[in-house]
Amino acid sequence: MKTKRTLLAALTLTAVLAGCSSNASTPEGNAGGAPGAGGGTKPVAEQVGRQIIGIDPGAGIMKSANKAIADYGLKDWKLVEGSGAAMTAALDKAIRDKKPIIVTGWTPHWMFAKYELKYLDDPKQSFGGEEQIHTVARKGLKDDHPSAYTVLDRFEWTADDMAAVMSAIQDGKKPEQAAQDWINANQAKVDKWTEGVAKADGKSLKLGYVAWDSEIASTNVVKAVLESKLGYKVTALQVEAGPMWAGVAGGDTDAMVAAWLPTTHEDYLNKYKDKVDNLGPNLKGTKTGLVVPNYMDITSIEDLAK
Repeated sequence: MKTKRTLLAALTLTAVLAGCSSNASTPEGNAGGAPGAGGGTKPVAEQVGRQIIGIDPGAGIMKSANKAIADYGLKDWKLVEGSGAAMTAALDKAIRDKKPIIVTGWTPHWMFAKYELKYLDDPKQSFGGEEQIHTVARKGLKDDHPSAYTVLDRFEWTADDMAAVMSAIQDGKKPEQAAQDWINANQAKVDKWTEGVAKADGKSLKLGYVAWDSEIASTNVVKAVLESKLGYKVTALQVEAGPMWAGVAGGDTDAMVAAWLPTTHEDYLNKYKDKVDNLGPNLKGTKTGLVVPNYMDITSIEDLAK
């Protein structure tokens, strides 16, 4: 009897260990090799329901994403319109659940600091190459507001500068406070923008911007500098890309520091280039494209057609 009990215990232990070994090879919540953590057997197209989560329909990145869908033959794929906030909310939920997702992304952006993400390779260059963010002013601003024009023309910062403001906003600070905190910590840089510039004595200005986290950061910094250093009264107008460019071109808006060139806002520049003053880049080294969590087993937009 003792021998039989020992044999039965050994067989039971073997069965338990075998079961544990089998379960260990399947990610939690991803039984049966479903996609989740990127190790599934389904094609990526099926994993994400042939959907790319985008932002507002007027954004240049959406045009590039639609171009990618055509360039790479992604039949039956849908680019979901929404907003920057809706896109990051969907990304956050997918990552918390360790589910596959594809979004339109750009840098600088705080999401690259918060999450482990990667751009999909774009061999057909649907999204173009490296971009810059330019400052664009209405015609006549130099004569009407020379002080503001000078500061806007001098305004230039780095991706790290922008990321500091974006991260502060993401952590809960109001954009105005995050901008002022950055100014307080970077007085030497700000002084170069305002050195020798005359005060404005309460004159009014309007700045246009799109609701991208990057442009919220830059516009609030410039607004705060013009107000605190020169005495302007600045109104920041949040609009979509088309109305932003149209406002500056028509003279209803004085300037913007949110023009992504040469690709993202290419159509708007071509349409309005004779009606605006392009003051050049205020930030270099930006990028746009399709972005996925690192855990997804995919490296190129070409893989989406498989």
